[in-house]
Amino acid sequence: MEINKNVFRSYDIRGIAGEELTEEFAELLGKTFGSYIQDRGEKEVIVGHDCRESADYLVRGLEKGLISTGVKVYNIGLVTTPMVYYSRKLLKIGPAIQVTASHNPKEYNGFKMCVEEENESIYGDRILEIYDYMVNGKFIAGNGSKEDISIKEAYIEEITKRVKLGNRKIKAVVDCANATASIVSVETIEKLGVEVIPLYCNIDPTFPNHHPDPSVEKNMIDLANKVKETGADVGFGFDGDGDRIGVVDDKGNMIFGDMYMLIMWREVIKNNPNANALVEVKCSQKLWDELEKIGAKPEFVRTGNPYIKANNVPFSGEMSGHIFFRDEYYGFDDALYAAARFLRMLSNTDMKVSDMLKDTKNYVTTPEITKNVEDDKKFDMIEKAVNAFKMLGYNVVDVDGARVIFENGWGLIRASNTSPKVTMRFEATSQEELEKIQKEFEKVLDEIASN
Repeated sequence: MEINKNVFRSYDIRGIAGEELTEEFAELLGKTFGSYIQDRGEKEVIVGHDCRESADYLVRGLEKGLISTGVKVYNIGLVTTPMVYYSRKLLKIGPAIQVTASHNPKEYNGFKMCVEEENESIYGDRILEIYDYMVNGKFIAGNGSKEDISIKEAYIEEITKRVKLGNRKIKAVVDCANATASIVSVETIEKLGVEVIPLYCNIDPTFPNHHPDPSVEKNMIDLANKVKETGADVGFGFDGDGDRIGVVDDKGNMIFGDMYMLIMWREVIKNNPNANALVEVKCSQKLWDELEKIGAKPEFVRTGNPYIKANNVPFSGEMSGHIFFRDEYYGFDDALYAAARFLRMLSNTDMKVSDMLKDTKNYVTTPEITKNVEDDKKFDMIEKAVNAFKMLGYNVVDVDGARVIFENGWGLIRASNTSPKVTMRFEATSQEELEKIQKEFEKVLDEIASN
């Protein structure tokens, strides 16, 4: 079959199910991955999947290919991606594949792959190694086997034994977006001792109520309304495969990933004084300010959860809601554990969530602005932007695109890791300053486009 290289992305394999990703492709990937891991001395692999309708035939093809190479497959069934990561710790098996398209639209699916036990999902050049193996086509032949197991109860116990709440009684709304987190989130949070109001916590792979991406405000409207309607203390939204969290406060206001980190760093720093703190280039200056205030050592880092969680720091995260706790957990992105830790913090204070950021400086911030730019042109455009702003004498943080520092704010332009786009974001001390920064960016980008 013809292999479409475009489905091999920065963090995973992803495409339209039934067209770009077929059962035949999945079987070929199984043969590829089975051979790849055996060349590294492994003979066992974990396979899980999210709730998408295409999972059935993609898992079937994947397992057929894996078994044909002689490996043993442990099928853990319908699970969130963090449950796959946890199963690797539980079963002491490094290789794993989760069939998922995360927060992408319902017509998509994909494969997140892990190899070594000590690392999480592979990315970047490792993804391209898989592609090269597939194109090479020299697969190991063998007679493998399959065993179905459940890790759900062990996973729930892992979280509830690690996280013990204080005496405050908490009411929380939980929005699973009809996606995979529905199988475990409500039950786990209730076992922590929280009164849970479920919202869209029955699985429906058509995602009839809203898209399963809690980083987008319109997807959190129903959650915010339900929090206000019920007088809940907090609301949590989970994405399609349960590795990203969204939070709304008691007034229904959205707490983005950087503000979640700001709140939680105040807890984490108590046991990790002077800790290094990674700040994704898209994060607010408010996070940087607060980290310096509490004695952490902030440093900018590129966007992309594999790049962030590969660092050995006690706690980190992304604007998009990937949150990594290494201080008391395994360090992989687990939205349910992130919710549990937030609840523990909340249960040990009398403060409302809506009051937790009142002592911080206010900035005016734009949402992420996207512009379509072809994959073979976007990185050249970013390089020109970096050079142009430096030539103009600006302080430019260039770990991922150009975060340009102005007197009263900053602007960012970077290339998307997952689509043919560039993204921009702006922040300033006032609306007037924000507009000035945006106009300066537009001027520079227009000059680049005209040359």
